Amino acid sequence: MAVPVFSSCVVFFIFISILSLTPVSSTNNETKNCSTPLFRLRTFVLKYNGCNATLHGKEKEEIQAATTVLLVPLLYLVSFVFGFPANLLALWVLLFRTKKFPSTILLINLTCCDLLLLLMLPFRIIYHFQGNNWMFGEGLCRLLIALFYGNVYGSVMCLMLIAVDRYVALVHPFGAKTLRSPKTSILMSVMVWIVVLAAMIPLLASQQSYFISNLSITTCHDALPEERLKNFFVPYFTTLFFLCFLLPLIVVVFCYSAILHTLVAGGARYTHPALVTVLVLVVFIVCLLPSNVLLLLHYSIISSKDYDELEVEYAQSSNGLYVPYMISLAISTFNSCIDPFIFYYVSEDFREKARKLLCCSKTFYESSGSSSGTMRSKNKMVTVNEDRLDDNGINPDYISISKPAGNLHHASLLLQTLIIVTLSRPSANILLNI
Repeated sequence: MAVPVFSSCVVFFIFISILSLTPVSSTNNETKNCSTPLFRLRTFVLKYNGCNATLHGKEKEEIQAATTVLLVPLLYLVSFVFGFPANLLALWVLLFRTKKFPSTILLINLTCCDLLLLLMLPFRIIYHFQGNNWMFGEGLCRLLIALFYGNVYGSVMCLMLIAVDRYVALVHPFGAKTLRSPKTSILMSVMVWIVVLAAMIPLLASQQSYFISNLSITTCHDALPEERLKNFFVPYFTTLFFLCFLLPLIVVVFCYSAILHTLVAGGARYTHPALVTVLVLVVFIVCLLPSNVLLLLHYSIISSKDYDELEVEYAQSSNGLYVPYMISLAISTFNSCIDPFIFYYVSEDFREKARKLLCCSKTFYESSGSSSGTMRSKNKMVTVNEDRLDDNGINPDYISISKPAGNLHHASLLLQTLIIVTLSRPSANILLNI
């Protein structure tokens, strides 16, 4: 199941790489036509005299402020250092050490989105440390921006699907056998990548880097022609906000609220799963909501004013959204950094698999061989347990090793917190992946 998903990611990456290097037909015209009245740098207005874009006053101070060129890249650095190896290890375990249940497939896609996003962070770190000066060319700038925003919203879509999957498994266990299947998960994953690609194409097909003459820097996505911003990027980012963030946010809040209600009704034995559910919801909102709200607010300001008003307003001062937005955008990447720890490493079984993967050696295998009889007996119990669960329509997602049969009536940690209760009655089989 994982091979088609992984292959599609490779094909997807090759396609966008080619598209990012495709020249834009309008670029040359814009270069030759030096009468373009106004450029914007996020919340700034760039004066465009002749063929030179310039920044002045408070705008010039903010783009070179310590917050922009020091704090923001440091936040990206923290996210990359902790998030990339954690996601890489999680992807390896999910692909090669875990049975492919429906939710496992969704988690693989979430991890791929997070990894693609985190892979772009070193370029952003260098860009900001260099004083917001892009040195890698137009093609890589397009690819960076497209992958960054595409996979931010791709991660949001995957988180929504995981929330729906858990909602069905716990709140509607009778319908889980019909609604939850590897085929359904693969279909939903393909739809996510289609949405990601659709979100990336406009960024890949537009010029993203512009030279600011009075600062001697080349910005990447920060400076864009006002006309293009107002006529294209305002509706583009507004659509992304409502379809790829607000809608998933509503779905995630609804699903996890219903899950919490079910857990609380289950009594004290579900306290830990309930706390983890709250943590997932809080991380989602805290990491992703501020940047999306500021982005929508920024483009709302653009769409509400004509060019003359903007030129007068921003010639005097900035509207103060640039620095907060850049900080919130860096914080949004923490979601990809934290995902592995609240979805995977919270599970004792997953941590054990990761530990064995990191510490495997010849001695380990020799030790394993000497106790093969005992392990074969335990593995036999595991197979029987998994088969029983599958026959009842309940899949122990994300994990292929469970507790012995005598302990199945207790709460078992499975990738998030997997709860299996009262296997003697199919109607009481409840699965929770939190």
